[in-house]
Amino acid sequence: MKASAAAACHGVIHLAVKHDIAFTGDFQGAADADRRPVETFGNVLAGTDRPLVIASGTAGIAPGQVGTERDGHGPAATHPGGGPETRRGTAELTLTLANRGVRSVVLRLPPTVHGDGDNGFMATIVGIAREKGVSGYIGDGANRWPAVHRLDAAHLFRLAVELAVEDAPAGSTLHAVADEGVPIRDIAEVIGRHLSRPVVSIAPGDAAGHFTWLAQFLALDIPASSTLTRELTGWQPTQPGLIEDLEKGHYFNPPNEVA
Repeated sequence: MKASAAAACHGVIHLAVKHDIAFTGDFQGAADADRRPVETFGNVLAGTDRPLVIASGTAGIAPGQVGTERDGHGPAATHPGGGPETRRGTAELTLTLANRGVRSVVLRLPPTVHGDGDNGFMATIVGIAREKGVSGYIGDGANRWPAVHRLDAAHLFRLAVELAVEDAPAGSTLHAVADEGVPIRDIAEVIGRHLSRPVVSIAPGDAAGHFTWLAQFLALDIPASSTLTRELTGWQPTQPGLIEDLEKGHYFNPPNEVA
């Protein structure tokens, strides 16, 4: 979006992330590309009291425990590096725009925003299982990922803009989380059954060879809550959870087959 277009809008939602770059392992490059438009939007909207809602992520905000909207802030979140930290730095920048007269909101998405047509993490995991001949998980597979259906996430983005316009405090953080934490082994079991592949544990030392760039994420235990978001916005997910959505079968259509 050009700066002039942003200036003419009642508000801006920024969703773009260069996943094609990130999925090659260049997370810093993807984060840098994400930060530039946020800086532009911030400069254009400064002093207007109009909303700017950006997508960020829940991954890594409170490893090993249930992350809340209050976690993942402060100096540590802006530290440059690889993985989720790079994106959180842009989120923290967005929150500071509240001091410049922008109704800024950071809406964190879980690692998997699932649904028919998804080409993200779930589709990638399915593709790896199809290619390798096994549906794998790392270690005991007890580590958890939060999840949300993309239609529920879209509804929360709309609510976030409405709330920012009306009465949400500028600098708010929201979580689009429906499933608080789905064990990775449960995901692997559904995939294995649908693809008729054995479900196997991949040793941590072999994970990078099996899952390539995805290994560092697939090993994370990163459950997250949306309790505070639901209290503030009234948002209630209504779409299928991740396991139910996987069971519908659309992730397992042969490659290039239209559902």
